[in-house]
Amino acid sequence: MKRLVAHNKKVEIIEDEMPSLEGRASYVLVKTLYSVISPGTELSMLSQSENKQFHLGYSAMGEVIEVSTDITDVEKGDLVACYGAPYVHHDEYLRVPKTLFAKVPESVAPKEAALGGLGAIAIHALRIANLQFGETVVIVGLGVLGQLITKIANAASYNVIAFDLHEGRVNMMKEDNIKSFATVEAMEEAIRIETKSRGADAVLLCVGGKRSPLTHECLNWIRNKGKAVIVGDIEPDFPRNLMFGKEAQLLISRAGGPGRYDSVYEKEAIDYPYEYVRWTEGRNLEEYIRLVKEKRIDVSPFLTDVVEFEDAPQEFEKLLNKESTTLTKLISFI
Repeated sequence: MKRLVAHNKKVEIIEDEMPSLEGRASYVLVKTLYSVISPGTELSMLSQSENKQFHLGYSAMGEVIEVSTDITDVEKGDLVACYGAPYVHHDEYLRVPKTLFAKVPESVAPKEAALGGLGAIAIHALRIANLQFGETVVIVGLGVLGQLITKIANAASYNVIAFDLHEGRVNMMKEDNIKSFATVEAMEEAIRIETKSRGADAVLLCVGGKRSPLTHECLNWIRNKGKAVIVGDIEPDFPRNLMFGKEAQLLISRAGGPGRYDSVYEKEAIDYPYEYVRWTEGRNLEEYIRLVKEKRIDVSPFLTDVVEFEDAPQEFEKLLNKESTTLTKLISFI
């Protein structure tokens, strides 16, 4: 089979062995239809690939072509959304444990389902913030992940304020009637008005850059005992005096939820007990599918740029060289 890898700061198509279910319980074999490029994560891997080889991608969907004997919730021919490296990449075929896929109903388009991994990450970030109904959340950085978080937060009836320096991304949020701003001053004024100068309950930082002034500034935007949640790739450089003054909470959101990077949950496909771990990464993936199915969120703006698998290396190069301003791209294996 063919797969995409990052090697010496280039994206290459290589040939690799077809995965097999032989000796594997609780797995499915999936023929990939669409995968999604996550620019922040994958461009970072690409830049670090000097004399190394990284498999790219972690969010995809496809058709089940084989199931382990103990799998009962899907069968051959079903469509599934899949999440999580090293099981999900930009590969023609995927071998996925039962804890990392969700069945796609007929009312959800395949391209929508392909965003499931990003959706799970967005949902988990909001769970980490642990917000109550009606509380005010500020989302900083409106790339594809920040926009998904903003849409889901709005669907959950939080009081949402969004910010990005990119005017076009801000306007995308305004189409959903979400309060969004392209200047810090306008955003701060909105926080003042919406919270009666008390400050937001939480700020979610969905931006990149190891050193960012936002880690200092965001503490001015939250209330006493408010929360700062790191979602993007930011070094947690927060001044003690501001944290101490507000007794602020600093939180980090790790990927799609409980189970991520746990070999028992992922590789061995042993789920956590529902009554003790209500929201795993797999259940967050299912929740994303539900939100799309019930039209609680509209992800169509992220589905406009589809590239053929054979053309994907050139598209990565455009993203790396900032020749493309798209939020994300879908890779078609059809």
